[in-house]
Parts: sequence; C-alpha cells; structure tokens
Amino acid sequence: MPNMPRFNFHRPGTMEEALDLVSRFRASVKVMCGGTDLVPKMRAGVAVAENVVSLTRVPGLSTISYRDDDGLVIGGTARISDVARHPDVRRHYPALAYACDKMATVQIRNMGTVAGNLANAAPSADTAAPLLAYGASLVLVERGGRRQVPLEDFFTGPGLTVAEPMEIIEAIRVPAPPLRSGSAYLRVSARSKVDIAAVGVAAALNLDLEGRVIGVRIALAAVGPTPLRARQAEDMLMEQIPDHDLLARAGAACVRTAKPIDDVRASANFRRAMVQTLAQRVLARCGRLARGEDAQ
Repeated sequence: MPNMPRFNFHRPGTMEEALDLVSRFRASVKVMCGGTDLVPKMRAGVAVAENVVSLTRVPGLSTISYRDDDGLVIGGTARISDVARHPDVRRHYPALAYACDKMATVQIRNMGTVAGNLANAAPSADTAAPLLAYGASLVLVERGGRRQVPLEDFFTGPGLTVAEPMEIIEAIRVPAPPLRSGSAYLRVSARSKVDIAAVGVAAALNLDLEGRVIGVRIALAAVGPTPLRARQAEDMLMEQIPDHDLLARAGAACVRTAKPIDDVRASANFRRAMVQTLAQRVLARCGRLARGEDAQ
C-alpha cells in the first residue's frame, strides 16, 4: 500500500476560520468532512493537497433537524449513520434512511458524511438519488456569502460539481414531504451488498384524494455520468392512477433515460434491465405508502 503523503492538518473551531484557511491556501487545500473518500484518494495519489482542513470542530455542522414548516436540514459534517438512525428521517424520508443504512460498510457509515458523499460527485452515490427525488438543495458558503443550489443543478459530470474552489457545503436542505406521499430507494450491487451500487432508483410520489399522481420525482444512480432525473417517466405518471400497467410503462421510460456503460461492476445491459425492475418496484412501494397501505 502506498505511503500517505505529508500534509499540514488544520482543525478550525469556527466556519469563519475554516473559510479563511481555504481562502489562504487555495489550490493546495482540501476540505475534509469524514475523510472516507479523501484519505484513500490522497494515499493513491489521485488527490493532492499540501493542507487539509477538517470541519469536525466547527459548531453546528453535525446537526440534523426537522420542522414541518421548514423540512429537513442535514449539517455538512452529519454522519451517514446518524442520518440513517434519525427518527425524523426514518419517518418522513424513508428513501434517504434506507440509502444511508445500506450503503458501504459500517465503518464508512460511521465516519462518512452525507455532504461528503454528494461532494465526491460519484454517479453511484447512494444518497444522491433519494435527495434528488426529494428536491433537495445544498447551502454553499464562502467568505463572500452563501448560496443555495438545487441538487439537480449541482452535478456536472463524474467527480465534478458547480461548487467553486473556495466554497464549503454548510448544509443540505430537504423540503417537508406533502400529505399522501410516499418515497423509496432500491439499489443493486453486482458483486456484494457493500459494494458500490451498480444501479440505484429512488422516487417520491404524491397522490390526490382520488389516487391520481399530483407530484412525482424519479432519480437514477450509476446509469449515467451524473445522477439522472427520469422526466419522461415522471410526465407519464402525472394526473394518472398508478396501476400495474402504467408503472411498467414508466419503468420502460426510465430505461430510455438511462445512459449506462459497461464497467467492472456491471454491464450496460444488466443496468438497463435493473433500472426497469427497480423503478417498477420503487414506484409501487411509493404508491402503497402514499395510500397509507402496508408497504412490506
């Protein structure tokens, strides 16, 4: 195993100190939340930094909070395992709770952060698809102020985002779910349960009193250069009662949105087949939850 390169390690006690360090060191700095992505990359020589700024001592960044009038706020250093266990996440955002509970290994879930999982911008990031389905946004902060970026506008390619070099993810904001809504996420790994997802599908569905779809968002993971919205399938479902045949057609529409490749985790053909299967199952589960039925 390659030796870890030498670097200066900084643990600021405030966000202002962290932003000052990032601004001072600029191109030679990396920001660390949990380190589960950054440290292996630095050891492998993929990421290079003379200075690493850890956010673990910045007050308030590990907070997870929910209000009916404001939705969910996940701080920039909130651990994946803490998000998975949080009662409000489990109650109101089951797709995100499931993703956080099933991804990677126990050690990574206990060290890694949701913000870091998104900042890494891997197309297979397990938290990205559920958060995209929920209409989440990121709060990015720098010395000159802060801005809120919709998650669907955040990713620009594998490992690439719209975040500026001096910006830090302060929080993830997720709207409160509407009444008569349901959400779900399913993933499949071709090699093992703890492997990076070969395919992931998340959805959030909202029904009216007559059982017609009045809101839907579907997100696909690991089948394109970024997490993808399946807009054709969403349009197909709107104002319709989601019966078995309609869900089958929506699953096929998700396949048309997918842009899979062959790699060591799965073939493109396998991914297409799994997109359709997972989409149908996820949407059916969302419908049951929205109708208040037992989703098991």
